[in-house]
Amino acid sequence: MYSAIAKNKLNTVIIIVLFLVIIGALGALTAWLTGEWWIAVMTLVIAAVYALIQYFAATSETLALTGAVQIGRADNPRLYRTVENLAIAEGMPMPKVYVISDPAPNAFATGRDPEHAVVAATTGLLEIMDDQELEGVMAHELGHVKNYDIRVSLIVFGLVVAVGLIADIALRVTIFGGRGRGSNNGGPAAIVFLVIGLVAAIIAPLLAAVVQAAVSRQREYLADATGALTTRYPEGLARALEKLKAYGRPVRRTNTSMSHLWISDPNKPGFMQRLFATHPPLDDRIARLRQSADRF
Repeated sequence: MYSAIAKNKLNTVIIIVLFLVIIGALGALTAWLTGEWWIAVMTLVIAAVYALIQYFAATSETLALTGAVQIGRADNPRLYRTVENLAIAEGMPMPKVYVISDPAPNAFATGRDPEHAVVAATTGLLEIMDDQELEGVMAHELGHVKNYDIRVSLIVFGLVVAVGLIADIALRVTIFGGRGRGSNNGGPAAIVFLVIGLVAAIIAPLLAAVVQAAVSRQREYLADATGALTTRYPEGLARALEKLKAYGRPVRRTNTSMSHLWISDPNKPGFMQRLFATHPPLDDRIARLRQSADRF
């Protein structure tokens, strides 16, 4: 468990470097196509400033995007006390608790560190889970907090958005850059460079999505194991995942940049969703939990 957490922290650095390489490559390519090399420097500066802003603002953005509403003990005693008891058992700060009005059963955790953590559950999840299953789900989410997955997820959320934004800007600069390579002559050279710009603008977000998916899949397994260790009852989470598989549906207010935050994929199934899946198959997660039952 602890070696996996240490590996997670190392992977965090690798992930950030990969995103910076993608962003830097976009900036360098745009500069090369337009002949304006200051664009590469400005791209990296803007990306760094944007990442810093997102580090502090992404939690609020995520909550606003999903329409989550903060609750206290009196608003939903069952959910609040479940989270509170788990936090006490783990010796963790009590995270803020939110509820999302949505029939799709799902939940997520976010925040930049355990002291600023947030856990949220949909009304659909609260309706179908019994107490043991709800405890399993919330233990899973607190597992993300304990393992510092929430920090990585927050950074990935911000950087995925940044890559998409910069790719769009790069495409526009390539098209309307004026003094770009081959722009004076027009003809085949200009077309070639335009195609390069288009391909880069398409591929960069896809690479970001691949990184996002790779981040999330392994962290879901680790959060499952951490949650089971917290409750000492992996069957509760296994049953919860079975219900998510049986009753799951797309969450109404979400987008692909935050798919990796949820306990199960919140998007409508399809070819692209399977290709860039941010979650391992539920059947695999259930099997792993039940295989570990004798350890508790």
